[in-house]
Amino acid sequence: MKNIKDQENISQKKVLLRLDLNVPLKNGLITDETRINKIIPVINFLLEKKSKIIIISHIGRPKGEFNKALSLKPICENIEKKIKKKIKLLDVNIFKLKKEDLFTNTNYEIILLENIRFYKEEEKNDVSFAKHLASFADLYVNDAFSCSHRSHASLSKITEFLPSFAGLQLETEINALKKVTTEIKKPITCIIGGSKISTKIGIINNLIPKFDNIIIVGGMANNIISFKGNNIGKSIREKDCESAIKLIFETLKNHSCKITFPEDVLVGKNLDDKSNIRELNDIKDEDLILDIGPKTINKIKNIIEISKTVLWNGPAGYFENQNFANGSYEIAKAITKKNKMQQIYSVVGGGDTIALINQINAIQDFNFVSTAGGAFLEYLEGKELPGIKALN
Repeated sequence: MKNIKDQENISQKKVLLRLDLNVPLKNGLITDETRINKIIPVINFLLEKKSKIIIISHIGRPKGEFNKALSLKPICENIEKKIKKKIKLLDVNIFKLKKEDLFTNTNYEIILLENIRFYKEEEKNDVSFAKHLASFADLYVNDAFSCSHRSHASLSKITEFLPSFAGLQLETEINALKKVTTEIKKPITCIIGGSKISTKIGIINNLIPKFDNIIIVGGMANNIISFKGNNIGKSIREKDCESAIKLIFETLKNHSCKITFPEDVLVGKNLDDKSNIRELNDIKDEDLILDIGPKTINKIKNIIEISKTVLWNGPAGYFENQNFANGSYEIAKAITKKNKMQQIYSVVGGGDTIALINQINAIQDFNFVSTAGGAFLEYLEGKELPGIKALN
């Protein structure tokens, strides 16, 4: 995989730069800037090389239709402040654009195309669409590792039509995950949260032979709590997952890996409620499980204490309500305490997890923070990511 930093003679070249600027927005305001901060180095690098930059990105899931609420305008303004340069946001129809139309105004060195997912052809990985995008530039750079598990036109097909390179952040992400998967210091622990267990079954089964501990928290733990014969009240749970969970426990029998799931939980009657501690045999029909309990927190902290490597993807609870954020905070504090003493190698990934650790200003206390969620986990599972395969 060729990296853009090793390329010569890119001065005045038009560079199509694929980024992941899919940041959380609330009332048009960015609530977490981590993904933006991560891509500033590649923009500055290309500016120093005197390249002309055409940024492609997306936000949300507009499903191939224009949606003003999912415009990249606030992201454009945020990047402008960070790099102290004007960026031209082009909201014209992409199909009407031509290469010679892009940099007619010499005041702009950077153009940002409006949300690429406004076009249904993007998610369909449409060849003609990819070819048209490629016609805007002289070369292509993918610095969106967190999107690279998608077979989309601006990530996968486009490399067939342009000389293509990895960006600075993409290479950093892959190197960090390679370190975990090939230079493992044991004992190694993986903490997996999120709501859907069905999307994580392959990952969990793939990691069981390699890891010492797998800790399952968040909404997906409800399926296991239920599988073990406990009432989970009105908590979220995926249907038809029993055979998949049974497979996890069958796989565990042949390996030394231990699986940990909640022994006690925090519940509320709704998402805005106060928290109450419940033992698993005391969960009421009207209860909503929204965090892990104190016994579970202590057990997880003890596992982290004896670990040399920790991967964490997915919060332990509904941290948006402070009453259900304690489990996630305590996990973060346990990891960062060991990190500061250089007794652990820690990798944390996923948008929700990053938002959580930003709340307690702990982002600098992990060895590596990945902006990827799905790509992070699929890479660990051993899957070939379309965006990476295209660069190779």
